[in-house]
Amino acid sequence: MEENKTNKNPNLAQLNEHSNVKKVIAVISGKGGVGKSIVTSMLAVSSQRKGLKTAILDADLTGPSIPKIFGIKEKVFKSDFGIFPAKSDKGIDIVSLNLFLDNPTDPVIWRGPLISNTVKQFWSDFVWENIDIMFIDMPPGTGDVPLTVFQSLPIDGIILVTSPQELVSMIVAKSMKMAQMMNIPILGIIENMSFFKCPDCGKEYKIFGESHIDEIASQNNIEVFAKIPIKPELAELCDKGQIELFDGNWFDNVIEKLTI
Repeated sequence: MEENKTNKNPNLAQLNEHSNVKKVIAVISGKGGVGKSIVTSMLAVSSQRKGLKTAILDADLTGPSIPKIFGIKEKVFKSDFGIFPAKSDKGIDIVSLNLFLDNPTDPVIWRGPLISNTVKQFWSDFVWENIDIMFIDMPPGTGDVPLTVFQSLPIDGIILVTSPQELVSMIVAKSMKMAQMMNIPILGIIENMSFFKCPDCGKEYKIFGESHIDEIASQNNIEVFAKIPIKPELAELCDKGQIELFDGNWFDNVIEKLTI
Protein backbone atom coordinates (compact mmCIF):
# COMPACT_ATOMS: atom_id res chain seq x y z
CA MET A 1 0.00 0.00 0.00
CA GLU A 2 1.24 3.46 -0.88
CA GLU A 3 2.12 5.78 1.95
CA ASN A 4 -0.66 8.26 2.52
CA LYS A 5 0.13 11.92 1.98
CA THR A 6 -1.53 12.82 5.29
CA ASN A 7 0.87 10.64 7.24
CA LYS A 8 3.68 12.94 6.08
CA ASN A 9 2.08 16.07 7.51
CA PRO A 10 1.81 16.11 11.33
CA ASN A 11 -0.53 19.13 11.21
CA LEU A 12 -3.25 17.08 9.53
CA ALA A 13 -5.47 14.45 11.10
CA GLN A 14 -3.83 11.10 10.45
CA LEU A 15 -5.42 8.33 8.46
CA ASN A 16 -5.85 4.86 9.93
CA GLU A 17 -2.76 2.83 9.03
CA HIS A 18 -4.95 0.49 6.96
CA SER A 19 -6.48 3.33 4.95
CA ASN A 20 -5.53 4.81 1.60
CA VAL A 21 -7.28 7.84 0.09
CA LYS A 22 -5.94 9.35 -3.12
CA LYS A 23 -8.10 12.46 -3.61
CA VAL A 24 -10.43 14.44 -1.32
CA ILE A 25 -13.03 16.87 -2.64
CA ALA A 26 -15.17 19.02 -0.34
CA VAL A 27 -18.66 19.90 -1.58
CA ILE A 28 -19.83 23.14 0.02
CA SER A 29 -22.63 25.68 -0.14
CA GLY A 30 -22.99 29.07 1.45
CA LYS A 31 -26.57 28.41 2.50
CA GLY A 32 -28.91 25.50 3.08
CA GLY A 33 -31.62 24.37 0.71
CA VAL A 34 -29.61 24.32 -2.51
CA GLY A 35 -29.44 20.53 -2.78
CA LYS A 36 -25.79 20.13 -1.80
CA SER A 37 -26.24 16.61 -0.42
CA ILE A 38 -28.05 15.46 -3.56
CA VAL A 39 -25.27 16.90 -5.71
CA THR A 40 -22.64 15.22 -3.51
CA SER A 41 -24.49 11.91 -3.86
CA MET A 42 -24.78 12.17 -7.64
CA LEU A 43 -21.09 13.11 -7.93
CA ALA A 44 -20.22 9.98 -5.97
CA VAL A 45 -22.52 7.80 -8.05
CA SER A 46 -21.08 9.20 -11.27
CA SER A 47 -17.57 8.56 -9.99
CA GLN A 48 -18.40 4.98 -9.03
CA ARG A 49 -19.97 4.40 -12.46
CA LYS A 50 -16.65 5.36 -14.04
CA GLY A 51 -14.92 2.58 -12.14
CA LEU A 52 -13.42 4.69 -9.36
CA LYS A 53 -13.49 3.42 -5.78
CA THR A 54 -15.57 6.16 -4.21
CA ALA A 55 -16.43 7.29 -0.68
CA ILE A 56 -18.59 9.91 1.02
CA LEU A 57 -17.73 11.40 4.40
CA ASP A 58 -20.89 13.08 5.65
CA ALA A 59 -19.62 16.07 7.62
CA ASP A 60 -23.06 17.66 7.88
CA LEU A 61 -23.44 16.23 11.39
CA THR A 62 -26.53 18.14 12.49
CA GLY A 63 -28.37 17.43 9.26
CA PRO A 64 -26.99 14.14 7.94
CA SER A 65 -29.05 13.08 4.92
CA ILE A 66 -26.63 10.90 2.95
CA PRO A 67 -27.77 7.54 4.45
CA LYS A 68 -31.40 8.40 3.63
CA ILE A 69 -30.52 9.33 0.05
CA PHE A 70 -28.74 5.99 -0.44
CA GLY A 71 -31.24 3.91 1.54
CA ILE A 72 -28.59 2.74 4.03
CA LYS A 73 -29.90 1.39 7.31
CA GLU A 74 -27.05 -0.86 8.40
CA LYS A 75 -24.67 0.39 11.06
CA VAL A 76 -20.93 0.75 10.61
CA PHE A 77 -18.77 -2.31 11.33
CA LYS A 78 -16.13 -2.31 14.08
CA SER A 79 -13.08 -4.56 14.06
CA ASP A 80 -9.61 -4.78 15.60
CA PHE A 81 -8.25 -2.77 12.65
CA GLY A 82 -10.68 0.13 13.03
CA ILE A 83 -14.22 1.00 12.01
CA PHE A 84 -15.40 0.14 8.52
CA PRO A 85 -17.80 2.39 6.58
CA ALA A 86 -21.22 1.24 5.49
CA LYS A 87 -21.59 0.45 1.80
CA SER A 88 -24.23 1.49 -0.67
CA ASP A 89 -25.82 -1.04 -3.02
CA LYS A 90 -23.22 -0.19 -5.68
CA GLY A 91 -20.28 -0.26 -3.27
CA ILE A 92 -19.76 3.39 -2.29
CA ASP A 93 -18.18 3.65 1.18
CA ILE A 94 -20.24 5.95 3.41
CA VAL A 95 -19.79 7.31 6.92
CA SER A 96 -22.44 9.48 8.55
CA LEU A 97 -23.46 10.23 12.10
CA ASN A 98 -26.90 8.77 11.40
CA LEU A 99 -25.24 5.36 11.08
CA PHE A 100 -24.44 5.55 14.80
CA LEU A 101 -27.81 6.73 16.07
CA ASP A 102 -30.42 4.29 17.35
CA ASN A 103 -33.08 6.47 15.74
CA PRO A 104 -32.09 8.49 12.63
CA THR A 105 -34.61 11.20 13.57
CA ASP A 106 -32.88 11.90 16.91
CA PRO A 107 -31.46 15.45 16.93
CA VAL A 108 -27.74 16.03 17.37
CA ILE A 109 -27.46 18.71 20.05
CA TRP A 110 -23.72 19.16 20.37
CA ARG A 111 -21.43 22.13 20.81
CA GLY A 112 -18.86 23.06 18.19
CA PRO A 113 -15.74 21.32 19.59
CA LEU A 114 -17.49 17.95 19.85
CA ILE A 115 -18.82 18.23 16.32
CA SER A 116 -15.39 19.20 14.99
CA ASN A 117 -13.67 16.29 16.75
CA THR A 118 -16.24 13.86 15.36
CA VAL A 119 -15.42 14.92 11.80
CA LYS A 120 -11.72 14.26 12.43
CA GLN A 121 -12.59 10.85 13.89
CA PHE A 122 -14.54 10.00 10.76
CA TRP A 123 -11.30 10.54 8.86
CA SER A 124 -8.86 8.93 11.31
CA ASP A 125 -10.74 6.07 12.99
CA PHE A 126 -12.31 4.53 9.91
CA VAL A 127 -10.66 2.15 7.49
CA TRP A 128 -10.96 3.75 4.07
CA GLU A 129 -9.73 0.99 1.79
CA ASN A 130 -8.09 2.02 -1.50
CA ILE A 131 -10.32 5.03 -2.12
CA ASP A 132 -9.70 6.79 -5.45
CA ILE A 133 -11.86 9.78 -4.59
CA MET A 134 -13.68 10.87 -1.45
CA PHE A 135 -16.41 13.50 -1.44
CA ILE A 136 -17.04 15.36 1.82
CA ASP A 137 -20.61 16.59 2.21
CA MET A 138 -20.12 19.79 4.19
CA PRO A 139 -22.67 21.64 6.30
CA PRO A 140 -23.78 24.97 4.82
CA GLY A 141 -22.04 28.16 5.80
CA THR A 142 -18.56 28.96 7.12
CA GLY A 143 -18.71 27.68 10.69
CA ASP A 144 -16.79 25.21 12.88
CA VAL A 145 -17.00 22.14 10.66
CA PRO A 146 -15.79 23.75 7.40
CA LEU A 147 -12.95 25.36 9.34
CA THR A 148 -12.01 22.00 10.90
CA VAL A 149 -12.15 20.17 7.59
CA PHE A 150 -10.05 22.77 5.78
CA GLN A 151 -7.44 22.82 8.55
CA SER A 152 -7.32 19.12 9.43
CA LEU A 153 -7.98 17.13 6.25
CA PRO A 154 -5.90 17.07 3.05
CA ILE A 155 -8.47 18.73 0.81
CA ASP A 156 -7.48 18.71 -2.87
CA GLY A 157 -10.19 21.17 -3.83
CA ILE A 158 -13.69 22.50 -3.34
CA ILE A 159 -16.85 22.31 -5.43
CA LEU A 160 -19.38 25.05 -4.72
CA VAL A 161 -23.09 24.23 -5.05
CA THR A 162 -25.48 27.12 -5.64
CA SER A 163 -29.01 27.85 -6.84
CA PRO A 164 -30.14 30.62 -9.24
CA GLN A 165 -31.27 33.19 -6.68
CA GLU A 166 -30.18 36.81 -6.38
CA LEU A 167 -29.06 36.28 -2.79
CA VAL A 168 -26.71 33.51 -3.85
CA SER A 169 -24.11 35.80 -5.40
CA MET A 170 -23.32 37.34 -2.01
CA ILE A 171 -23.30 33.97 -0.25
CA VAL A 172 -21.08 32.37 -2.89
CA ALA A 173 -18.63 35.23 -2.46
CA LYS A 174 -18.39 34.48 1.27
CA SER A 175 -17.63 30.81 0.62
CA MET A 176 -15.06 31.69 -2.01
CA LYS A 177 -13.28 34.10 0.31
CA MET A 178 -13.14 31.50 3.09
CA ALA A 179 -11.63 28.94 0.71
CA GLN A 180 -9.08 31.47 -0.50
CA MET A 181 -8.15 32.41 3.07
CA MET A 182 -7.58 28.71 3.79
CA ASN A 183 -5.55 28.25 0.58
CA ILE A 184 -7.95 25.61 -0.72
CA PRO A 185 -8.44 25.68 -4.52
CA ILE A 186 -11.98 26.16 -5.80
CA LEU A 187 -12.32 23.66 -8.64
CA GLY A 188 -15.70 24.71 -9.99
CA ILE A 189 -19.32 25.65 -9.37
CA ILE A 190 -22.43 23.53 -9.83
CA GLU A 191 -25.78 25.27 -10.08
CA ASN A 192 -28.62 23.09 -8.84
CA MET A 193 -32.30 23.69 -9.66
CA SER A 194 -31.11 25.79 -12.56
CA PHE A 195 -34.28 25.44 -14.64
CA PHE A 196 -37.30 23.25 -15.26
CA LYS A 197 -37.72 21.70 -18.68
CA CYS A 198 -41.33 20.97 -19.58
CA PRO A 199 -41.60 17.29 -20.54
CA ASP A 200 -44.44 18.09 -22.97
CA CYS A 201 -43.15 21.08 -24.96
CA GLY A 202 -39.44 21.09 -24.07
CA LYS A 203 -39.51 24.74 -23.03
CA GLU A 204 -37.24 25.75 -20.14
CA TYR A 205 -38.66 27.75 -17.24
CA LYS A 206 -36.52 29.67 -14.73
CA ILE A 207 -38.45 28.73 -11.59
CA PHE A 208 -36.02 30.50 -9.25
CA GLY A 209 -35.27 33.43 -11.51
CA GLU A 210 -32.49 34.16 -13.95
CA SER A 211 -29.17 32.54 -13.23
CA HIS A 212 -26.16 34.67 -12.29
CA ILE A 213 -23.75 31.75 -12.11
CA ASP A 214 -21.85 32.51 -15.33
CA GLU A 215 -21.28 36.11 -14.25
CA ILE A 216 -20.10 35.05 -10.78
CA ALA A 217 -17.80 32.39 -12.23
CA SER A 218 -16.31 34.81 -14.77
CA GLN A 219 -15.65 37.46 -12.12
CA ASN A 220 -13.80 34.93 -9.98
CA ASN A 221 -12.13 33.00 -12.81
CA ILE A 222 -13.87 29.77 -11.78
CA GLU A 223 -15.37 27.17 -14.09
CA VAL A 224 -19.07 26.33 -14.14
CA PHE A 225 -19.03 22.54 -13.94
CA ALA A 226 -22.73 21.87 -14.49
CA LYS A 227 -26.26 23.28 -14.38
CA ILE A 228 -28.67 20.74 -12.95
CA PRO A 229 -32.35 21.02 -13.90
CA ILE A 230 -35.27 20.63 -11.53
CA LYS A 231 -36.33 17.01 -11.92
CA PRO A 232 -39.05 15.66 -9.61
CA GLU A 233 -37.78 12.13 -10.19
CA LEU A 234 -34.53 13.01 -8.41
CA ALA A 235 -36.42 13.95 -5.25
CA GLU A 236 -38.42 10.75 -5.55
CA LEU A 237 -35.25 8.65 -5.82
CA CYS A 238 -33.83 10.37 -2.72
CA ASP A 239 -37.02 9.70 -0.78
CA LYS A 240 -36.82 6.03 -1.77
CA GLY A 241 -33.10 5.78 -1.01
CA GLN A 242 -32.36 4.93 -4.64
CA ILE A 243 -30.17 7.81 -5.84
CA GLU A 244 -27.81 5.30 -7.46
CA LEU A 245 -30.51 4.73 -10.11
CA PHE A 246 -30.58 8.34 -11.31
CA ASP A 247 -30.43 8.92 -15.05
CA GLY A 248 -28.27 11.82 -16.19
CA ASN A 249 -24.77 12.58 -17.48
CA TRP A 250 -24.36 16.06 -15.96
CA PHE A 251 -21.30 14.99 -13.95
CA ASP A 252 -19.40 12.83 -16.44
CA ASN A 253 -17.07 15.65 -17.53
CA VAL A 254 -16.76 16.83 -13.93
CA ILE A 255 -15.40 13.48 -12.77
CA GLU A 256 -12.90 13.44 -15.60
CA LYS A 257 -11.65 16.89 -14.57
CA LEU A 258 -11.41 15.91 -10.92
CA THR A 259 -9.26 12.88 -11.70
CA ILE A 260 -6.77 14.54 -14.07
